[in-house]
Amino acid sequence: MSRLRIFNETDPSTVVTETRDHALIAELLGRDGVRFERWAANAQVAPGASQDEVIAAYRADIDRIMAEKNYQAVDVISLAADHPQKDALRQKFLNEHRHSEDEVRFFVAGSGLFTLHLDTRVIEVLCEQGDLISVPDNTRHWFDMGPNPHFIAIRIFSNVEGWVANFTGDDIAQRFPRYAN
Repeated sequence: MSRLRIFNETDPSTVVTETRDHALIAELLGRDGVRFERWAANAQVAPGASQDEVIAAYRADIDRIMAEKNYQAVDVISLAADHPQKDALRQKFLNEHRHSEDEVRFFVAGSGLFTLHLDTRVIEVLCEQGDLISVPDNTRHWFDMGPNPHFIAIRIFSNVEGWVANFTGDDIAQRFPRYAN
Protein backbone atom coordinates (compact mmCIF):
# COMPACT_ATOMS: atom_id res chain seq x y z
CA MET A 1 0.00 0.00 0.00
CA SER A 2 1.27 3.47 -0.89
CA ARG A 3 2.80 5.49 1.93
CA LEU A 4 3.92 9.05 2.63
CA ARG A 5 6.36 9.92 5.40
CA ILE A 6 7.66 13.38 6.24
CA PHE A 7 10.94 14.05 8.03
CA ASN A 8 12.82 17.19 9.03
CA GLU A 9 15.89 17.40 6.78
CA THR A 10 18.17 17.35 9.85
CA ASP A 11 16.60 14.28 11.51
CA PRO A 12 16.24 11.18 9.33
CA SER A 13 15.41 9.02 12.36
CA THR A 14 12.14 10.76 13.28
CA VAL A 15 9.01 10.56 11.16
CA VAL A 16 6.99 13.76 11.64
CA THR A 17 3.96 12.61 9.61
CA GLU A 18 2.99 9.24 8.14
CA THR A 19 -0.08 8.17 6.19
CA ARG A 20 -1.25 5.46 3.81
CA ASP A 21 -4.47 7.29 2.92
CA HIS A 22 -4.35 8.05 -0.81
CA ALA A 23 -6.54 11.15 -0.59
CA LEU A 24 -4.41 12.59 2.22
CA ILE A 25 -1.19 11.76 0.34
CA ALA A 26 -2.54 13.64 -2.70
CA GLU A 27 -3.59 16.60 -0.54
CA LEU A 28 -0.27 16.87 1.32
CA LEU A 29 1.80 16.54 -1.85
CA GLY A 30 -0.49 18.90 -3.74
CA ARG A 31 0.35 21.69 -1.30
CA ASP A 32 3.86 21.61 -2.79
CA GLY A 33 2.74 21.26 -6.40
CA VAL A 34 3.37 17.50 -6.54
CA ARG A 35 0.66 15.57 -8.34
CA PHE A 36 -0.38 12.20 -6.91
CA GLU A 37 -3.21 10.18 -8.43
CA ARG A 38 -4.57 6.67 -8.31
CA TRP A 39 -5.28 5.12 -11.70
CA ALA A 40 -7.08 1.85 -12.24
CA ALA A 41 -4.08 -0.39 -12.87
CA ASN A 42 -6.09 -3.36 -13.95
CA ALA A 43 -5.25 -3.47 -17.64
CA GLN A 44 -3.89 -6.87 -18.52
CA VAL A 45 -0.17 -6.47 -19.07
CA ALA A 46 1.60 -9.80 -19.29
CA PRO A 47 5.08 -10.25 -17.80
CA GLY A 48 7.59 -9.34 -20.48
CA ALA A 49 5.06 -7.19 -22.37
CA SER A 50 6.59 -4.80 -24.87
CA GLN A 51 6.72 -1.05 -24.33
CA ASP A 52 4.03 -0.62 -27.00
CA GLU A 53 1.71 -3.09 -25.26
CA VAL A 54 2.10 -1.35 -21.88
CA ILE A 55 1.50 2.09 -23.37
CA ALA A 56 -1.53 0.83 -25.33
CA ALA A 57 -3.06 -0.57 -22.12
CA TYR A 58 -3.03 2.91 -20.52
CA ARG A 59 -3.34 5.08 -23.64
CA ALA A 60 -6.41 7.07 -22.49
CA ASP A 61 -4.80 8.18 -19.21
CA ILE A 62 -1.46 8.87 -20.91
CA ASP A 63 -3.13 11.00 -23.58
CA ARG A 64 -5.04 12.96 -20.91
CA ILE A 65 -1.85 13.79 -18.97
CA MET A 66 0.16 14.54 -22.12
CA ALA A 67 -2.49 16.92 -23.49
CA GLU A 68 -2.96 18.65 -20.16
CA LYS A 69 0.72 19.57 -19.77
CA ASN A 70 1.86 19.40 -23.40
CA TYR A 71 4.25 16.53 -22.70
CA GLN A 72 6.06 15.25 -25.79
CA ALA A 73 7.31 11.71 -25.11
CA VAL A 74 6.43 8.52 -23.27
CA ASP A 75 8.33 5.32 -22.59
CA VAL A 76 8.32 2.36 -20.24
CA ILE A 77 10.94 1.20 -17.77
CA SER A 78 10.69 -2.35 -16.51
CA LEU A 79 13.08 -3.88 -14.00
CA ALA A 80 13.15 -7.17 -12.14
CA ALA A 81 15.39 -8.49 -9.38
CA ASP A 82 17.30 -10.68 -11.85
CA HIS A 83 18.31 -7.75 -14.09
CA PRO A 84 22.10 -8.00 -14.59
CA GLN A 85 22.60 -4.22 -14.19
CA LYS A 86 20.17 -3.66 -11.31
CA ASP A 87 22.85 -2.35 -8.93
CA ALA A 88 24.23 0.17 -11.43
CA LEU A 89 20.73 1.31 -12.36
CA ARG A 90 19.81 1.73 -8.70
CA GLN A 91 22.91 3.86 -8.09
CA LYS A 92 22.02 6.10 -11.04
CA PHE A 93 18.94 7.46 -9.26
CA LEU A 94 20.06 7.41 -5.58
CA ASN A 95 21.73 10.82 -5.36
CA GLU A 96 19.79 14.04 -5.01
CA HIS A 97 19.09 15.64 -8.37
CA ARG A 98 16.73 17.93 -10.26
CA HIS A 99 15.28 17.98 -13.74
CA SER A 100 14.45 20.91 -15.97
CA GLU A 101 11.07 19.26 -16.55
CA ASP A 102 8.44 17.46 -14.49
CA GLU A 103 9.21 13.85 -13.61
CA VAL A 104 6.02 11.90 -14.28
CA ARG A 105 5.76 8.20 -13.41
CA PHE A 106 2.84 5.78 -13.37
CA PHE A 107 3.44 2.41 -11.68
CA VAL A 108 1.82 -0.29 -13.79
CA ALA A 109 3.24 -2.94 -11.45
CA GLY A 110 5.59 -3.19 -8.49
CA SER A 111 6.88 -0.27 -6.44
CA GLY A 112 9.57 2.34 -5.91
CA LEU A 113 10.45 5.04 -3.39
CA PHE A 114 10.53 8.71 -4.41
CA THR A 115 12.05 11.07 -1.86
CA LEU A 116 11.57 14.82 -2.25
CA HIS A 117 13.68 17.49 -0.55
CA LEU A 118 11.38 20.49 -0.11
CA ASP A 119 12.62 23.43 1.91
CA THR A 120 13.54 21.90 5.31
CA ARG A 121 11.41 18.79 4.80
CA VAL A 122 12.18 15.43 3.29
CA ILE A 123 9.06 13.72 1.95
CA GLU A 124 9.24 10.04 1.17
CA VAL A 125 6.56 8.62 -1.15
CA LEU A 126 6.32 4.87 -1.59
CA CYS A 127 4.60 4.46 -4.97
CA GLU A 128 2.96 1.18 -5.82
CA GLN A 129 0.84 -0.30 -8.60
CA GLY A 130 -1.78 2.25 -9.65
CA ASP A 131 0.10 5.33 -8.38
CA LEU A 132 0.95 8.28 -10.58
CA ILE A 133 3.40 10.85 -9.24
CA SER A 134 4.47 14.03 -10.99
CA VAL A 135 7.42 15.81 -9.39
CA PRO A 136 7.59 19.43 -10.59
CA ASP A 137 10.62 20.65 -12.50
CA ASN A 138 13.60 21.79 -10.41
CA THR A 139 12.42 19.87 -7.34
CA ARG A 140 15.29 18.24 -5.46
CA HIS A 141 14.64 14.50 -5.14
CA TRP A 142 15.99 10.97 -5.53
CA PHE A 143 14.51 7.57 -6.36
CA ASP A 144 15.22 4.16 -4.87
CA MET A 145 14.07 0.99 -6.59
CA GLY A 146 15.52 -1.14 -3.79
CA PRO A 147 18.06 -3.95 -3.89
CA ASN A 148 15.54 -6.30 -5.53
CA PRO A 149 13.70 -4.08 -8.00
CA HIS A 150 10.33 -5.12 -9.32
CA PHE A 151 8.40 -2.52 -11.24
CA ILE A 152 6.98 -1.47 -14.56
CA ALA A 153 6.54 2.28 -14.86
CA ILE A 154 5.31 4.52 -17.62
CA ARG A 155 7.47 7.64 -17.89
CA ILE A 156 6.13 10.82 -19.48
CA PHE A 157 8.44 13.64 -20.59
CA SER A 158 8.47 17.17 -21.99
CA ASN A 159 11.96 16.58 -23.38
CA VAL A 160 11.93 14.01 -26.19
CA GLU A 161 15.43 12.95 -25.10
CA GLY A 162 13.94 11.52 -21.88
CA TRP A 163 15.51 11.41 -18.42
CA VAL A 164 18.19 14.08 -17.88
CA ALA A 165 19.36 14.72 -14.29
CA ASN A 166 21.21 17.66 -12.81
CA PHE A 167 22.86 16.36 -9.64
CA THR A 168 23.01 18.80 -6.71
CA GLY A 169 26.18 17.40 -5.08
CA ASP A 170 24.39 17.33 -1.70
CA ASP A 171 24.85 14.03 0.19
CA ILE A 172 21.45 14.27 1.94
CA ALA A 173 20.13 11.17 0.17
CA GLN A 174 22.81 9.07 1.87
CA ARG A 175 21.45 10.02 5.31
CA PHE A 176 17.83 8.97 4.77
CA PRO A 177 16.26 5.49 4.78
CA ARG A 178 16.66 3.33 1.70
CA TYR A 179 13.95 1.20 0.17
CA ALA A 180 14.45 -2.34 1.41
CA ASN A 181 12.00 -4.20 -0.82
